[in-house]
Order: sequence, then C-alpha cells, then structure tokens
Amino acid sequence: MAKLIVRSPLDGWSTPLAEVPDPAFAGRMLGDGLAIDPTSATLCAPCDAEVVSVAAARHALTIRAAAGVEILLHIGLDTVKAGGRGFELRVREGARVRAGDRLLSFDLDALAREAKSLLTPVVVMERAGVNIVSRRVNEQLRVGDVLMEIEAGEAASAASAESSGAAASRRLVVGFADGIHARPAALLARSIAGFSAGVELQLRGRRVNARSSVALMGLGAHQGDEVMLCATGPDAAAAIAAFEAALAGALESPPAAPVPRRAAAAVAPVAAGDADSDRLIRAVIASRGIAVGRAARLAASGTAVEESGTGLAREAGELERARAAVKSRVERLAAASDGAMREVLEAHVAFIDDVGLAASAESWIGRGKSAGYAWRRAVDEAIAQLHGIGDARIRERIDDLQDIAAQVLRELAGEKSAHTLPAGAIVLADELLPSQFAAIAGEGIAGLCLAGGGPTSHVAILAAAMGMPMLVAAGTRIFSLPDGADLVLDAERGVLIADPVAAELAAARAAQAARGAPREVDPAGTAGDCFTADGRRIEVFANVGSLDEARRAAEQGAEGCGLLRTEFLFLDRDAPPDEALQGAQYQRIAEAFAGRPVVVRTLDAGGDKPIRYLQLPREDNPALGLRGVRASLSWPELLRVQLRAIAAVTPPGPCRVMLPMVTGVDEIRAVRRMLVDACRERGRDANLPLGIMIETPAAALIADRLAQEADFLSIGTNDLTQYTLAMDRGNPALAARLDGLHPSVLNLVAATVQAARRHGRHVSVCGGLAADPAAVPVLVGLGVQGLSVVPSAIRGLKASIGRLSSDACRALAERALAQESAAAVRALAAPLVG
Repeated sequence: MAKLIVRSPLDGWSTPLAEVPDPAFAGRMLGDGLAIDPTSATLCAPCDAEVVSVAAARHALTIRAAAGVEILLHIGLDTVKAGGRGFELRVREGARVRAGDRLLSFDLDALAREAKSLLTPVVVMERAGVNIVSRRVNEQLRVGDVLMEIEAGEAASAASAESSGAAASRRLVVGFADGIHARPAALLARSIAGFSAGVELQLRGRRVNARSSVALMGLGAHQGDEVMLCATGPDAAAAIAAFEAALAGALESPPAAPVPRRAAAAVAPVAAGDADSDRLIRAVIASRGIAVGRAARLAASGTAVEESGTGLAREAGELERARAAVKSRVERLAAASDGAMREVLEAHVAFIDDVGLAASAESWIGRGKSAGYAWRRAVDEAIAQLHGIGDARIRERIDDLQDIAAQVLRELAGEKSAHTLPAGAIVLADELLPSQFAAIAGEGIAGLCLAGGGPTSHVAILAAAMGMPMLVAAGTRIFSLPDGADLVLDAERGVLIADPVAAELAAARAAQAARGAPREVDPAGTAGDCFTADGRRIEVFANVGSLDEARRAAEQGAEGCGLLRTEFLFLDRDAPPDEALQGAQYQRIAEAFAGRPVVVRTLDAGGDKPIRYLQLPREDNPALGLRGVRASLSWPELLRVQLRAIAAVTPPGPCRVMLPMVTGVDEIRAVRRMLVDACRERGRDANLPLGIMIETPAAALIADRLAQEADFLSIGTNDLTQYTLAMDRGNPALAARLDGLHPSVLNLVAATVQAARRHGRHVSVCGGLAADPAAVPVLVGLGVQGLSVVPSAIRGLKASIGRLSSDACRALAERALAQESAAAVRALAAPLVG
C-alpha cells in the first residue's frame, strides 16, 4: 500500500468539497478531495508529479503522481469563461514537477470580480484502490502545508502500470449538430464496447470515461469543440480509430423524417370569455391538436428503498437482475417502435448499460448500501452533473435518467408499472417520463396536460410524432380538477377548458372532425414556390442553425434560408472560429440550398448567448445590454472576419447579410462600410445585400428611417414580443401570456411593413409567429412577403398558405389591429385556420 502526501498548492482557507457551489464538484462526480479559498495568486505543485493535461483556458490542470494517482487543480468556478484572460501558465503538458514548483499564476482581483466563486477544488480523480485517509478542512493553510494523505493500493498500481504500456491519443472535433447529447453519447460509447483499452475523452480540463454515455453527456461538448481522446492498453490505437469513426459518421447522419401534421383548427373561445379563469387554464403548447375527454389524473409514484444492504453479493446480484430485466423490456419496446420513440428507447438502453452508473452503484453497495439505495444515489449524482451544464438539451435528458432510475427501482421492489386509464381520457400529471408515456399512449388516451414540463422534452417530441395534443407548464391548478371532469384540451390556443358548455363541446368536436386522421402533406404539391389561393406570392424560407438543418430544410421544400443563425460556430469555444472555418460552413450551407437565397445573420452575441472569449461585462439585465450588432461593433475585427467569410461564398448570388438587434441608422452605416471593404478584399464586383432585423419597438417605430439604409427587413417576433410586452421570453411563468398576436405587437409589425413598402424593401417574419397557424393569415393580411420557419413546419405552412384568400387575410388583419387582446385576435383568425 503506497502512501502519498498532498500539500496545499495555495495560501488560503480549506473547505469541504460538499460546500463548493457546483454540483459536479460537490457531488464528487470527478472524485473526492477538498477546496481552497485562495489568498495567494500562484498555484504550486502539491506533490512530485507529471503534468498530464492543461485546459485550453489555462484555468485548470491535471497532474499524475506516484502509483497513478491523478489530481485535478481547478482555479475558481466558471473561470473557463475568461478564455485564459488573467492566467499565466508556468508549465507545459508532459512536464515533470516537484512539490512546491509554480504551475500557474492568476489575477486574483480580476477573478474575484468575474468568477462565480474563487473556491479552488483539489480533486483526487476517482480510481480503484485510491483512498483519502486524512485531510485538513476548515483551516488556514500556507503553500506546502500538508493537505491530504492518500493511500494507493494494488488496483491503482495496476492501472498505473497499464497506462505506461501501449497508449494513443488524438485531437478530434465534435461534428454532431447538437453536440454530444443522449443519442450521440450512446453511439460513441457503443463504438468502443468491444475493446479492452481504457478510453477517456477530455474537454476544457475535464476528462471522463468514454465508455459512459452519461459521462460523455456531462462534458457539455458542442459542435465544433476540439476534444482530446486518450486510450491506454494493448488495443488503444484500434479503440481510438473506432471512436473517431463513430464521431466522423455523425457528420453524415440522415435527416430526421418529417412529422406528419394535422390540419389546424381551433375551438371557439370560452363562452364566458377569457376572464372566466375558473374554467380556463392557460398553458404552453407542446404538440398541436384538440382533444375532448374526461380528466384522468396520473399520480406521481415513488418507490421506497432501504438504505442498508443485506450483503455485497446479494445486493450486487439483485441490481444486476433488475437492470437486465428492465433492459430486456425496453429493448422489446424499441424493436416494436420507430422514429422518435425508438430513438428515446435506444438511449434508455444505453443508460441502463452505462458503465459509469454501474460503477458508482457498485461503489455504494461496497459501502454496505442496498441495491435500490445505491442505484438511486448513482443516478442522482449523474443528474447533479447534468444540471450544471448550460445546455437545455442536455438538461432535458435528466428526464430519461429519472425514467430509467424509476424503472429499475420498481423492478427491485417487485412493483408493477401497469396503468389503468380509461380510453379517451385527457391525462393530467405533474411530469411524465418517456416510459410512462409509452405505457399509456397505447391505451387510447385523447391528450396530455402537464403541470410542469417543457415543449422540447422527449415526451413532447413523442407526443408530436404520434399527433397527440399536449399542453405543458399548466401549473398546479390542474390538480384541482376531479377525475372524470369533462375537459376540452385546445393545443391550438394553449388552453385547457374545464366543464365546457354545450356550445364549446360542439365546437371542439367539430374541430376534431375537421382535423380528421393524421395526414401527410403532399410533398409534390409543396416543392415549388408558394402562392395563396388567389395567386399572391408568399416566400417560405427556413430558419437553420447548422449544415444538417440546411439539408433538411431543402428536402422539405424551403425556398431558401431566411435566417442562418451563425452562433453555432461561435458558442462554447475557447477562441473564435477563423475565416477559413466559417467560410467552409457558409459555402456548404449555400450549396445545400442550391442557389436559393441564404440570409446570414451576423453573430448575435450577448443576452442568453454568452461568448466565453469575449470580455462581455456582467449585466443585471443582459437582454437590455451589449448584444447583437452592439456587441459586434464592440469587437469589429470579429465582425470583419465574419463578413469576409460570407463574401467568400461562390457563386456570389445567394448570400445576404443580416444584422441583429439594430436600433439606429448609424449601426447600419458602420457595418455597410465594413461589408464594402470585405467584398473589395474578396474581389467582388458588387456588394452583398445588407438587411436588418426588427426586434425592438424602437426599430419598428423608426422603420421608415431604417428602410432607407437597409436593403431588406426581417421581423424577429420572439424578441419584438418580449420587449413590447415587457415579459421575459425565458420565464416559464409568463410563457402562456407571451403571445405575439397581441395587438400592440401586430401594430408594430404593420408599421414596419408599411415603411418597407414605401421604400420598396422586402419584408419577412422569421420569429416563432411565422409558424403559428392562427398568425399566418394575419401576417399575410398585413402585407408580409415572406415567412421563415423551422424546417419541419415548411410543408404544412405552404399547404395552409395555398388555401388562403388575400382579401380575407387583409380584412382579418384590419380587424386584428383594433382588438384588445391576443385571445380576441386568435378568435377572429379561427375561421381562416384550416
């Protein structure tokens, strides 16, 4: 048994790791240790060791000491966002250091102003046979004072010996459009399942077991991130090749099949008006449709577990049996499913097999805990890690982990998961897990209404794929409705109507009949240019944020790209993308649209899209701060590089440039000068068209002046609605009230269209309102010339426009501008929504 003394790398106060305000460290996701609140600004080596990795942002490094013990030293929390500012590295990867040697220096005062916390975790990375036998906590320490004593047994020594054998590493770039989320993580973990080598993936100073899909998700890797893949063992090179092949295959993954859509319809407003709050509950639409049925509450059920186990062998065997039984059941469901349902279930299989979860549970069993307690602790630790990632898509996979946890716990307890819901029921629940949805979907339920949840969760995706109406974020009022109560679930307007009167029931059933069975929109009929029934041209473009989305949009019949969100190239990187990388992506996206227009929005930084390598100031209200074109003009060289990359696209015809968050003519003039220079540098005879987004009341009110300077206008209704109604569009409590059909918003749209018309400028809408069935006839009636929507909505939107009459739309728009509420506008639009 080897012993290792770890000394304090900093002057400061030692603190238990559990008190670090970060779930990955506090939950010991990476390993055990403690933290230091520093009073000195030089990080020193805590023992004799080798520097094995240094974070690109220089805020963290990992060293390997005797017997293969690895220690992570992480200066502060969220300091990766500094992009290396304030850090001075004193060593390189591979360097041998002695205890007390300087590793790096940092600006303590600057970090104190900008970092989430200065607490610096000193973490002994988890490895079999490595244990901390003593540590000094809640003490004032000086550099060199004893911090921890570690024992490393034979297992650690064996691992160290293995790592000194065959080894290989490779830098790779993440190509998955949405980063390493659930499905890609499962694919990557499976790619190395047949190899014996130990394989780890590193990103921004963190390393995880590449065999664990949960750990891979926990890295928070996004498209374009550079990662380091390391393998040790006799087949290390082959394992790396297999992993790299799986990662490269992501670039050519086939586009998702379009979801069949029903023709839209709407229920007449509640007889007593929207003020009748006792019978009307507003919610957020997750899957459009209309349902009539009786309430059936689905109560949340938790499985009680005993903490103490009855022996290592018995508890480990029970956990293995339960996991195998659940895996077999989920595999059968997956084999009988397709599309989105199959993808979700395959991800669940990967979670059941996850080596990280299994190892964590086995560790708890080894401490005398029961199989159920150990499994729940393992999953809770993984969930805590995912909670700390600033990526909504990754955080939503927490539902899947909770789902698998619940299934295994029920299997351990011998509980049945059968549900007894009446056919035609409208299910009311707090939250719903994918396995619960799979269990009840086949029982003939009419619709779903959740108190919580989100419109992009797996359950929402599954409901949309099946054409099942669903509302989320309805609040706890739904639990005051008794079982068996008559309900109308209107997932076209986003309301649940309790105890509907006869007229409301008749209207809802008529709407259901009009919708009929799910139907495919004829691709042949929506492949060309879009016109209203009386021949008015309405362009239907796509909003895209990656090459995969561009290809999917073209296949769905998009007439071009109305909004290319370029943030996917800039976010979650430690340095800005260079001109070559940007130019290559813009070129491929332009080629995907085969000569059709491509409107490239310049970087929309700030607000809810922080860029770690920009020194964006801390703001109490980022939505009103340095964002959009304001941020671009504050970093003009970044903008110049982007403009040159756009100007490099050949042939030059398709591309146009669009500026976000414009509020003044001076911003347009400043960028136009830069764009002229970029085109000249690229040898272009003509300049690219330069347009702007109308996203604030200020821009709409001076649209006449802006239209004199800009070549085209595009209305971003998401932000325009937020700023006009003074409601944060990221606040779930306001989601049901944040409606772009509010007359105040529509009047700003009308003013913008009129200004564009006076100056002969093209005007389109690229916000969420463009895909809202009730809004489309209003926007057409106001004179909007183009609509830009997500790829999956293109065919349905073209079909619905083809049934509209221009005269009827104009009459509707005139009346809509004079209404008092968004609900009144939706009621007016209902007869035209077919």
